[in-house]
Amino acid sequence: MGPGVCRDDEGVFPEIGWWELAVSAKLAGMKSNLKAIAPSPDIAARVDAIDWTQATTNLDAQGCAVLKGMLSPEECGDLARLYPDDKNFRSRVVMGRHGFGRGEYKYFSYPLPDPIAGLRPALYAKLCGVANRWNEAMGIDIRYPQNHDAFLKRCHEAGQVRPTPLLLQYGAGDYNCLHQDLYGEHVFPLQVAILLSEPGRDFTGGEFVLTEQRPRMQSRPEVVPLTQGDAVAFAVHHRPVQGTRGFYRVNLRHGVSRLRSGHRHTVGVIFHDAK
Repeated sequence: MGPGVCRDDEGVFPEIGWWELAVSAKLAGMKSNLKAIAPSPDIAARVDAIDWTQATTNLDAQGCAVLKGMLSPEECGDLARLYPDDKNFRSRVVMGRHGFGRGEYKYFSYPLPDPIAGLRPALYAKLCGVANRWNEAMGIDIRYPQNHDAFLKRCHEAGQVRPTPLLLQYGAGDYNCLHQDLYGEHVFPLQVAILLSEPGRDFTGGEFVLTEQRPRMQSRPEVVPLTQGDAVAFAVHHRPVQGTRGFYRVNLRHGVSRLRSGHRHTVGVIFHDAK
């Protein structure tokens, strides 16, 4: 994902780049103009067909889960081809300007394009139970409503009205530094990335990487293999791990390793909106 609020040892850095294309009047009206979107029957059926029992087991054990075949090759191509047309987006970020890595990404504007508009609420509904269970295990009082529109209302009432789903573009030599996508007070603890390009054919290198830092232990890396149309669900910030004295929190970051050749596009589906 593209860094939103990236936390490191030196503090918190707000989202960078939104002023490049955003217009304040548009942002002011975004909250009132946003309408609830129901997943299309095809998207809902596709999400339902995922083995969520296995996905939940993988999320609990590793902090991530691969969701195979989330998008068709045709859908992947259609989304990737949106990138040059700025009318689909509210802002563009060139990562090298801000120390985020190399490559660039754009945040979609509302209304989100199909099939992202349908996937966002459908995936949220499947991940909501995991999010609530994780917070309970970690002693966090926040609970998430089952309906994504209700959660977005919570975000918007706190001033988080800007959409966060994004489209990332990498070329040879590009990479994405380890980071966390935090955009305000309200953060849904899981997010999804979908690979739009085919490894080996469209690019080499460019693996999705997740790191997990446990207390008083060295960080554990996880490289997640994906093919075109596959999604990975993963923890945004932290997750619970069972220890000998109960659950404790581990801190996670994600990024993308250096592309050796070709071009790579990815969609990031983040469930909270940004300030």
